[in-house]
Amino acid sequence: MFKFITSKPLWVNITVAVGASAILIFIFFLSLGFITGHGEYDKVPDITGQNVYAAINTLESKGFRVEVSDSIFTTSLPGLVITKQIPEGEAMVKHGRTVYLTVNRAIPPKIEMPSLIGFSYKSAKMYLESMGLKMGDTTYKPDFAKNSVLEQLFNNEQIKPGTQVPVGSAISFVLGAGLSDSIMNVPDVVGLTLQQAKSKLSLMSIGVGSIIAEGSVSDSLGAFVIKQNPPIYSGATPAIAGQRLINTIRPGTTLDLYISTTAPVKDSTNTYPQ
Repeated sequence: MFKFITSKPLWVNITVAVGASAILIFIFFLSLGFITGHGEYDKVPDITGQNVYAAINTLESKGFRVEVSDSIFTTSLPGLVITKQIPEGEAMVKHGRTVYLTVNRAIPPKIEMPSLIGFSYKSAKMYLESMGLKMGDTTYKPDFAKNSVLEQLFNNEQIKPGTQVPVGSAISFVLGAGLSDSIMNVPDVVGLTLQQAKSKLSLMSIGVGSIIAEGSVSDSLGAFVIKQNPPIYSGATPAIAGQRLINTIRPGTTLDLYISTTAPVKDSTNTYPQ
């Protein structure tokens, strides 16, 4: 074989080599279109808004490869639906092209609930929405801080700051309605524990102002109220001898409470009307 090649003039061998190379290159380019699918284009179906499993079946049945490349969460769409596709629907692409999908998550992520107590209604609403939470119901109770958030509720229960809640959850507010026009006698909470006093005052729409501990108090809620301000009786001279005047208060105002670990000794002759 080598003798056959070496017996020919050099120019003949070069001509044969160039010719063979040209034929191979021609065959390669001729078959390139078949190998790469050159000239074969398909229209990508628009599958946004479809369930991810139905979308994958549709794309694969038309010869496309599919890859779920990202996920987001939005409350405006059901879970597991396609929110975005690349290439976009109706685009003409080569046969067998990979279509990348973004899917809406089925389970919403969770975030920490902030403390919105004391915020104005408008500010609290904007804060909630910026975090992906929704406004729930709003109720009012007498309080001097009109239109300020007094309580934040989730599923009708008070929610503490830092509690994990799903994105899209509805948070309800109890807002201050301002001072009430009605007048009531100042309630007597002396002798109650601080926890009992708070419950009683809350039912009467009266807030707790300053809490002053007399002595060392480790458990404030279990401590006793030994004094309150305003007190139940007025220091003014009574209109009738021997009769003490009762102080009045408007719902929405507050009482300052003095607490101690020792229960006070109350006057057994006290006939204060409850």
